[in-house]
Amino acid sequence: MSKIYDLEERTFKFACNCRVLVKSLKASIANIEDGKQLVRSSGSVGANYIEANEKLGEKDFAFRLKIARKEAKESKYWLRLLKENNSNANEFDGLIQESEELRKILSSILNKVK
Repeated sequence: MSKIYDLEERTFKFACNCRVLVKSLKASIANIEDGKQLVRSSGSVGANYIEANEKLGEKDFAFRLKIARKEAKESKYWLRLLKENNSNANEFDGLIQESEELRKILSSILNKVK
């Protein structure tokens, strides 16, 4: 799979892939609740990045990027938690790596803004 360099599209694909994964999980209280959290945080990465690009100023840009970065970290947490409680661990590894790469990209953008 080649990397997508359009960050809006990449964050969109990340959120879509998280949703596909959540749909594939067996129904249990833990999977349902943790899956809901993952759906929220993974979608929020891209939504906040898009809002950052519609900035009202440099402070607003940095603030939105920080939120997007925080949501990427949170997504990684929920993915790791779901991975621990499900047998299809390989499906999680790519998404965990992608959440970390997105966090690093957003951190790099923030460092250039400062």
